Amino acid sequence: MSLIDRFELSVPLIQAPMAGVATPSLAAAVSEAGALGSIGVAATDAAGARAMIEEVRSSTTRAFNVNVFVHAGPKADLSREAQWLDWLAPLFAEYGAQPPTALMTIYKSFADDPDMVAVLLDLAPPVVSFHFGLPSADVLSALRARGIYLMATATSLNEAHAIEAAGIDAVVAQGIEAGGHRGVFDPIAPDDALGVFALTRLLVRKNNLPIIAAGGIMDGAGIAAALDLGASAAQLGTAFVACPESAADDAYRAALTGEGAYYTVLTSLISGRPARALANRFTALSQSVDERRPPDYPIAYDAGKALHAAAKAQGEHGFGAQWAGQGAPLSRAMPAAALVRVLREEFELRRIRGSVERCDVP
Repeated sequence: MSLIDRFELSVPLIQAPMAGVATPSLAAAVSEAGALGSIGVAATDAAGARAMIEEVRSSTTRAFNVNVFVHAGPKADLSREAQWLDWLAPLFAEYGAQPPTALMTIYKSFADDPDMVAVLLDLAPPVVSFHFGLPSADVLSALRARGIYLMATATSLNEAHAIEAAGIDAVVAQGIEAGGHRGVFDPIAPDDALGVFALTRLLVRKNNLPIIAAGGIMDGAGIAAALDLGASAAQLGTAFVACPESAADDAYRAALTGEGAYYTVLTSLISGRPARALANRFTALSQSVDERRPPDYPIAYDAGKALHAAAKAQGEHGFGAQWAGQGAPLSRAMPAAALVRVLREEFELRRIRGSVERCDVP
């Protein structure tokens, strides 16, 4: 049974999890409108995840997705972390603040969080998805035993093969255009940097799982194009940031309509892992970072969040983690349910036009 049929979706659309931005109310509204809503729980603990899942469940009886990060544990390096803070110190001083005296691992990996595993097994959300890698075979087996549909992000054919070998149900093919954190299993290894359509077609041809195209898709025509290449559905994230149900602050929303939306940047400076963001003061630091490498994720994110807080307190919002894909200028601000309806209409219209055009070919 396809993902669309299994969850009775009226449009082949998944709203991306976007940890810290996608709220339970956003996910519920998307699901109620006929797509698959998602929440990301990577930026909270097990208790926070339980509360988020229960909030979604209280607002919809339809299926939804819960996303977790399965990154390798960071390697603490006090010398490297001190050098990073020294490099950022002049920026803190610009806003009358001191950098932290030390950096913390602010988020646990799902691979090291048995409490989060227990919450998912207890609540059994309809879908669970993995980013940055895969949990152990035992955890996957336990989740499957609870009837949970499993998805995982791949940025390359090798990652997709690993996902298939692990018995996952579907692959999210994340192109280089995508906003937010790049789902590479190993952030230090060379990145093929494949675009979403090249990657989607590659995985459709060389992998046996349903493929969900993700990256830079902002409208129904993009969803239709992904399906024309063999994808089962499309995942859209940046398209939903401007919805009133998202947790994006006013500065983030304003930036989506600004010049920086046309020049998104893939950077590791904010969090310690490659992530695509709107061009702002933080991403501009890449021009002066020389050969310096930030601490591992999420240790570097502790510094990034502290700098953003110091600048924001003085009215400067250019150090926020304003994640966005390359389609950011196509963003539309409207309630999530209305956006799903518009996307469905655009998708259906594009499919009808495509059918007519094919019939017209002699």
